Order: sequence, then structure tokens, then C-alpha cells
Amino acid sequence: MVDEQGREKGEKGDTRVPPGLVRFELLHEDASGTKARRGRLHTPHGPIETPIFMPVGTVGSVKGVGPDDLKTLDAQIILGNTYHLMLRPGEPLVGEMGGLHRFISWDRPMLTDSGGFQVFSLSEKRKITEEGAAFQSHLDGSRHSLSPERSIEIQETLGADVIMAFDECPPSTEDRAYLEKSLARTTRWLHRCVKAWSRERSSLFGIVQGGLHEDLRKRHAEEICAVDLPGYALGGYSVGEAPEAMHAGVAYSAPLLPRDKPRYLMGVGTPLDLVTCVEQGVDMFDCVLPTRCARNGLLFTSEGKLVIRNAAYARDPRPVDPACSCYTCRTFSRSYLRHLFAAGEILAMRLNTLHNLHYFLDLMAQVRRAIAEDRFAAFARDFRAKAVAQEAERKGGR
Repeated sequence: MVDEQGREKGEKGDTRVPPGLVRFELLHEDASGTKARRGRLHTPHGPIETPIFMPVGTVGSVKGVGPDDLKTLDAQIILGNTYHLMLRPGEPLVGEMGGLHRFISWDRPMLTDSGGFQVFSLSEKRKITEEGAAFQSHLDGSRHSLSPERSIEIQETLGADVIMAFDECPPSTEDRAYLEKSLARTTRWLHRCVKAWSRERSSLFGIVQGGLHEDLRKRHAEEICAVDLPGYALGGYSVGEAPEAMHAGVAYSAPLLPRDKPRYLMGVGTPLDLVTCVEQGVDMFDCVLPTRCARNGLLFTSEGKLVIRNAAYARDPRPVDPACSCYTCRTFSRSYLRHLFAAGEILAMRLNTLHNLHYFLDLMAQVRRAIAEDRFAAFARDFRAKAVAQEAERKGGR
């Protein structure tokens, strides 16, 4: 039995979690012909029902909304980022304030990225060596360095429930010779992360890279998963390759990760990406897409994408999505939301963000229910067909 949020009723087994450790409980595997799974990740700050989408709070804040909004939306976990928080306000200050949970008044689970992706995206402003990465701040040009040990130190000071190993995230289009060197370095860095990890408050996840090369993904998965960790992630997807190539890569790579541990696909993605990759056995996702699109006036609905700034909505009395139960859709018209956006009102960003996050989180609740009821294959097939038709109609209407 499942409740309205797609949570399985009743606990299975002992849910007590030793301090600083997370534990994954595999509740159900879809019997309708997919690799989708229902799980529960037990953390010191409460359980997380999977598959789950995690809103991104890069600098300790999910842009446009507060912790009370996130709880109303039933966000079970949010993200913070090592690179941004080390630069501003600095992890010593966050530690002095009692850790990131207390600093931002969030008492539910939290994950921090290692900062690797941000550092390596700095391009000409960074230099990679065996020791780590030296880089210039995007804020003021000041010079900093980040090593595996330093990344773990910062993340443990922040106090997230899940922390990520420091890895290199090269573009998927990088040449094979460089990828092979990068993978070997990331594996060595993982062993250094493990040595630096205290295991007192935070649980370390390893990251598998390898671009779009199946043999490199397999080799790297074997190396990373040989280290017994609480969870594992797939990195280096959705970094420039076509969605179809990413989906094919995940279909190959996700089953390489241990069945009894959570599988996290980093930085992905669109609603179609989420459904497609759940189908391949992925449990955890994060992406800035719903909040970034909200700030730019693009809203996700059951009827397809809606660009609220368009003049066509100036006199439209309907809610953004008649099928949506979020605060924005229950309360305001498209006309009003379009007016707020055109006027540059801050409220436009908040209301748009509330809607988009509700859409993503409700989609994952629907996914969990479909898996628990062994009908996910039909759910995914129908969702995909509808998404393709909506996108074709949207492009044809331009």
C-alpha cells in the first residue's frame, strides 16, 4: 500500500541510523518490465523516499523560496555546494553557526556536491594537478585550491548528511586519452577522500565517470564500487551531449552500480530525463532546471511547457495548469503571473518557482506510486509519448 505521496505504508526493518551514516532500503522493484526501484534512504535527518528529485540550494538557499515553502512542497532533501560556500560565506563561519542545517534553518536531509564540477567548469581560471585543483574565484579573482582532503574537510564542516567525493568532470566530448588519465586520477582521489573521511556525521558517495565510452564506464564503475561506500553516483552526463546519448549511457551505466546502494545521477534533468532514467534504475536526481526556468518565465505543466511572459496570456483567466494543486495554480491566473513577470516583480519568481518545484516533486511522487503498483512501464511509455507530442505541438506553434 502507498499513500498519496507515493510512500510505502509501514516501515520494513530497523530504521535507526548510527550517527553520520545513511542506509538504503530497497523496498520494491518494478515488475512491469523496467529496472525502476522504490527505496528509502535513512539519514540522521530523516528518511528519503526514492526515486527522488532534489532541489538545488547552491549557496544555502533554493532560489526564490524559503524552507517553509520547501516543506509545504514536501521537498525531502536539498543540495548545497562546496565551491560556492567555501568562497562565501566560508565554511568556518557556517561551522561556527552550528553547521549548514542550522545556518539555513533546514532540519531535513541535505547533500553537498564536492565542488569538482564547478572548479573544472572554470576552464582557463583553473589548473589541475595530482594534488587537486588551483583556481581563481569567479567572484573576485582571488586564488584558491581544492584537493580531495580539503573538499572532505569543508563538507564535513558544513555537516551534510551525504557528501560527494572530489572528482574531475571532463566534458563527455573530451578525447579518450584524456578521459583515461582523468578516470585514473579520480580513482586515486577517491582513495584520498576515504582516508580523509571521518565517518562521524556525513556519508561519502563515490562518483563514476567515463564520458560516453561504455568500456571506460564499466572499468571506472568497477574501480569506484570496489571501495565500499554508502552510495554511488554517475557523473559527467548532461554536459553537452544529446539527450538520446545521455539516456543510452545511463541505461548502460546505472546497472553497473550496486543493487543494494542508492544510485544518484548528478545534474539531470528534464522531466523526460527523470522518467527515462528512473526506468533504468536511478534513485536520486538534482538539477537547477525548475528554479532557473521559473526565473526566466518557463513553466512546466501537464499540458507541456508554458512561457508565461508571452502576450497571449495577458488576458488569460486560467491557472497555469488546471490539473495542478500547487499554491500558484490554486490562487492566481495566467494573466496575473504574466503581469508580475512583465513588471519585474520579485513575486513572479517566487510563484513561478513554487509551481515548477511542485511539478517536479509531484512527478516523482507519481513515479513512486507507479513503481509500487507495478505499472511503471505503462506510466513511462505514456509520459514519453505525451512529452514528445507536446514538444512537437509547441515547436509547430511558433
